[in-house]
Amino acid sequence: MSPSSADLPTAAPSGTRAIRLHDWGVIRAAGEEARKFLHGQLTQDIEHLEAGHARLAGYCSVKGRLLATFVVWGRDNGDVLLACSADLLPTVLKRLQMFVLRAKCKLSEASAEVPLWGLVGPMASPLAAWGCTNTGPLDLVRLPDGAADGVAVARWLWAGDEPAGTSALDLDTWLGLEASSGVARVMAVTSEKFVPQMVNLELVGGVSFQKGCYPGQEVVARSHYRGTLKRRAQVLHSDVLLQPGQEVFNAGDPGQPAGLVVLAGSLPGSGPVALVELKLSALDGGGLHASAPDGPLLRLAALPYTIPADQA
Repeated sequence: MSPSSADLPTAAPSGTRAIRLHDWGVIRAAGEEARKFLHGQLTQDIEHLEAGHARLAGYCSVKGRLLATFVVWGRDNGDVLLACSADLLPTVLKRLQMFVLRAKCKLSEASAEVPLWGLVGPMASPLAAWGCTNTGPLDLVRLPDGAADGVAVARWLWAGDEPAGTSALDLDTWLGLEASSGVARVMAVTSEKFVPQMVNLELVGGVSFQKGCYPGQEVVARSHYRGTLKRRAQVLHSDVLLQPGQEVFNAGDPGQPAGLVVLAGSLPGSGPVALVELKLSALDGGGLHASAPDGPLLRLAALPYTIPADQA
């Protein structure tokens, strides 16, 4: 049973920490054909998005490369909200608007009206991952857990006014938990760098292979059904703070980069952590290093989900 709007708290329990997500933004899709339009543009089934559920979705170029990733949920008034990296929102919004044509759908930026907060810790809500509750101008989305020192840490996306009863959370910790969750968020610096499977998007529920066409669908489907993936995302630890878009090298093959940092932050107790898209062959030995073949050493850590055995 989906949680009702009555389950949505107005204040967080003691021990919950929060941070204003200035690096996230929100697009609103309104109109009777908003879901139908988005369904034809994104990697995820939006037409059948149910109340009480959010979904992860990708927006691809015709070459199947991710232009952006979204957390998508609906509101009681029929609007659909799409949360993404703020630095690519204007470009992605403009591109989506080009394809609305005669569809009864109006797209607009809603970042100022719908401020986003990242919360970690306990919440008085029964939501599982990608569960969502909303009431009026306030929404709560349960994100997949992060991990600190091997312990799962609950993460939430709060859309609305600042949640009462929370203490401050630092940005590096939030980003570290985001990276350790294994759920990619595309930024401007990594836009068009990855086919969805290269960052495990289909393994975390970001791709539907049962829905109809969308830009890049043939490339994404071919990668899935032919099983020819040569790159996957992995969680890596480091002694230095990494940055999205930073190259990663394998010392055994120094002539070209082995991968690219997708997300990066730092966790208390375990230090810098990153989600990194990598050649699978780079895991066979030689050592992984940041920025150069002799750069800071990177250490492989556990993903919170399983990569298929023939692609690990």
